[in-house]
Amino acid sequence: MKKAVLLFGWMLSVIFHLGAQQRIVAECTITYSIVADSSVNEKDLTESLKESTKIVYIKGNNSRVDLISPAFIQSTFFDKTDGEAIVLREFGNNKFMSKLDNETWEKQNKKFEGLIISSSSETKTILGYECKKATLKLKDETIYNIFFASAIAPSVKEFEYQFKNVPGLVLEYDAQEVGGKRIHFSATKIDLSPVSASKFDIQLSKYRMLN
Repeated sequence: MKKAVLLFGWMLSVIFHLGAQQRIVAECTITYSIVADSSVNEKDLTESLKESTKIVYIKGNNSRVDLISPAFIQSTFFDKTDGEAIVLREFGNNKFMSKLDNETWEKQNKKFEGLIISSSSETKTILGYECKKATLKLKDETIYNIFFASAIAPSVKEFEYQFKNVPGLVLEYDAQEVGGKRIHFSATKIDLSPVSASKFDIQLSKYRMLN
């Protein structure tokens, strides 16, 4: 009888442990709204952001981030396998492309190295996920206030270099630059359906290569 009780207790502990494990999401689409807070006084920027959107696509080791505004479209493709990225920019009929190898990608994101993550007891629910608050402080004093869902994490995280060591999926954040300017991003939709491979097809002939 004692052995049966011990076995039952062990099974419960295993089930609890498995249930508490973080889910790695290999396919998803996340849409974010973009808003400038009152500290941003530039009227043109504030009005532009009202119609701007950020969309993140995750598929295995690949990610795509679209920043869409009335003035421009920027798409950043990142491949975790080799650590390389491609950035597409569209300004009206003008289309440009930049390729970044792993060394260049890391150099471009060097400002995020050595950032300090401070946790908080504050939580909020975003799109059905309980999210924990944390503060990220960069060496240049830039502050990111974030809320992340610890129950899930994307299969590739380095595409948003500042969040690569956050233990979960960042669903809300604001970036406060030196001088007080701050832009707020908040997830408005998460779709865990498979992402079409066509999202990662690039028609190279349509873009002008930039060094």
